[in-house]
Amino acid sequence: MDLSAIKKELAALRKKIRYHNNRYYNLDDPEISDYEYDQLMLRLKKIESEYPELITKNSPTQMVGGEAKREAGVLVKHDVPMLSLQDVFSEDEVRSFVEEMKETLDRPEFVVEEKIDGLSLALRYENGKLIRAITRGDGIVQGEDVTENARVISNVKETLKDEIPYFEIRGEVYMDRASFEKVNERQEMLGLKKFANPRNCAAGTLRQLDARVTKERHLSLFIFNLQKAEGHEFLTHTEAYDFMKRQGITVIHNYKVCHDADEVWDAIKSIGESRGDLPYDIDGAVIKINQFSYREKLGATSKVPRWAIAYKYPPEEKETILRKIELSVGRTGRITPTAVFDPVHLCGTMVERATLHNQDFIDSLDIRVGDTIKVYKSGEIIPKIRSVLKEKRPDEAVPFLIGDRCPVCGSLAIREPDTADTKCTNPNCPAQIESHILNFVSRDAMDIKGFGAAYVSALIEHGYIHDIADIYRLSGHRDDLITKGLIGKEKNTDKLLSAIEKSKDNDPSRLLTGLGISGIGKSAAKDLMRTFGSIDALSDSGVDEIMTVRDIGEVSAKAIAEYFAQDETKKLMSKLKDVGVNMKADDISLSPVDDKLAGKVFVITGTLASMSRDEAANFIESHGGKVSGSVSKKTDYLLAGEKAGSKLSKAQSLGITVIGEEELRSMAE
Repeated sequence: MDLSAIKKELAALRKKIRYHNNRYYNLDDPEISDYEYDQLMLRLKKIESEYPELITKNSPTQMVGGEAKREAGVLVKHDVPMLSLQDVFSEDEVRSFVEEMKETLDRPEFVVEEKIDGLSLALRYENGKLIRAITRGDGIVQGEDVTENARVISNVKETLKDEIPYFEIRGEVYMDRASFEKVNERQEMLGLKKFANPRNCAAGTLRQLDARVTKERHLSLFIFNLQKAEGHEFLTHTEAYDFMKRQGITVIHNYKVCHDADEVWDAIKSIGESRGDLPYDIDGAVIKINQFSYREKLGATSKVPRWAIAYKYPPEEKETILRKIELSVGRTGRITPTAVFDPVHLCGTMVERATLHNQDFIDSLDIRVGDTIKVYKSGEIIPKIRSVLKEKRPDEAVPFLIGDRCPVCGSLAIREPDTADTKCTNPNCPAQIESHILNFVSRDAMDIKGFGAAYVSALIEHGYIHDIADIYRLSGHRDDLITKGLIGKEKNTDKLLSAIEKSKDNDPSRLLTGLGISGIGKSAAKDLMRTFGSIDALSDSGVDEIMTVRDIGEVSAKAIAEYFAQDETKKLMSKLKDVGVNMKADDISLSPVDDKLAGKVFVITGTLASMSRDEAANFIESHGGKVSGSVSKKTDYLLAGEKAGSKLSKAQSLGITVIGEEELRSMAE
């Protein structure tokens, strides 16, 4: 390969790795597996080792971690750099490291321990008191101050038993699998995007601006290194661990002191064999020198310490036979196909199921019942299907289709616009009633304050709610509800029943939002009510007529028409009328004040000084503008207040105009 081709490949590799670094470190939303990322880095390192003259200062091989985020907290300078580790992938590389250390040092000891898959955090103590918690940030200069969030992590010690003058330690914040599953269950119940894996969830949770959210999600912490100590001398890593344990600090589990390559490799294998039995994710094993004097002697490069390496376990794959594809319906109505195959042993556990995500994923693999498939565990935890061995396909195998019927209730199922998701359209589908109720009572819909998930769940479980109309019949069960305490005592029950009664008078655009029709959010619902004036008029309209409404395309128009054509919907609308829910917009809400902002799309973010976000949205819409919930190329303006966060960053990257409240008012004058 000539030099120009090498330079071209280098540029492409570096660009790709920077992109995935940003997804992993800064957005907490990786698109590729750790293994795929490692392969990209290995290729880059190989080229740079062969052509050292082409190494640049900003190459990913010369950088550490991501960037510190200002919106997550105040930036704090590192006392000790929080470097990454040199990754190795073979037994030979491990043995070479051990032998090199033994040749360089006099009787070195090696500590082998689990490499937790989480988010690095440094804790600083002064006179035995926790004064600061700092994320890794850029790893060299600065990280984010997340002290208040760290304080609510159960195994973060705020006070040490010994009042040591200065003590800085480094650990890994993580989320065990049980906590992760609970968080994702709640995300799905609320109709929010689920987290991809525990590491992403832990990272996003630690950066929350509200420490109460952090506390609710039950993060955990392992300490794996002493960064700096004043007032107490430590000779070895394990001695520091012993001191930490006496202070009540949770140090990393299952570490072992070794003296030669055989012992080190046996310890690595032992950790690998236990991966499937651990309640948390690990992505490798760390081998580090025990003696601190040797660490100081060896030092570090600009990116990694010379006294430690991280061994990455290879992804394990096995062949098995796909026996069937099951369809399940989530709380949001999303239909998920799941592969059921002959059990195989992977990473310490038996595996017999893996998600197939959606129809696009099934089509891309061309996977069929009866196929021989390759199964692996992503991050050594989540079962996934790598590929189909089509040469072993039986003659009778046929393509699989999710179809257009809900597997639970038999109602129409449609594919959501601009997504790969297929959803059941029946609002009363037993599989999604809880999520549907939560959407209906939410702030953007009927805005029934105080009607939380716990109440919804309890009322469904005890048979008081079967559909959204039943919400308005709860007043007839007041005394029974108070006796059973399902909503609390008398005062709390009456307060919620009053909020329910008040919501009957809402503008019908809120009702339309709460119905959960695919693709119809708050903004679209307002446009539809401005055009049709009532739920009845909308329900009597055809697809072509609905498409005349601004920004309502064919897919959304069909979803609306098909929703109101269903017998279940007609019965539901009749029930809602019977209990007195408003179906008709008043004259004031039917048309905007003027069209000064017509044709412009706004996104609102941050805390505004003189109005709430809802008030800002109403102001924009009253002047003909449209409000969207996410920044995209279609966005014309970002209305930004304090603590604007990631939407501001995205808007700036897309070149979108950022305005404040005064500019918005000027535009409407």
